[in-house]
Amino acid sequence: MNTKDLITTIRGQQSLSAEEAERLFDATVNAIKKHLLDGNLVAVQGFGQFEPKKKNERISVNPASGERMLVPPKISVAFKPSTVLKDRFSND
Repeated sequence: MNTKDLITTIRGQQSLSAEEAERLFDATVNAIKKHLLDGNLVAVQGFGQFEPKKKNERISVNPASGERMLVPPKISVAFKPSTVLKDRFSND
């Protein structure tokens, strides 16, 4: 499923116009992004949680040349599914 498919599904389930469904989707995604960029955990009950994780700088080695390089620190996002979602998949 891509973004367009998700917006179409929202539109059908909520009887919204295409523009309203797209605005609702954009607002939701932007709110999630803002909280993650602020370093906050975003939990969606029954679905899971998104958590920003800081990765420290490290030294990486190119296996072909043996060259060592410093990889700068970065923040990535980890997703942990809720137990409800995990149980749903394990029971199918």
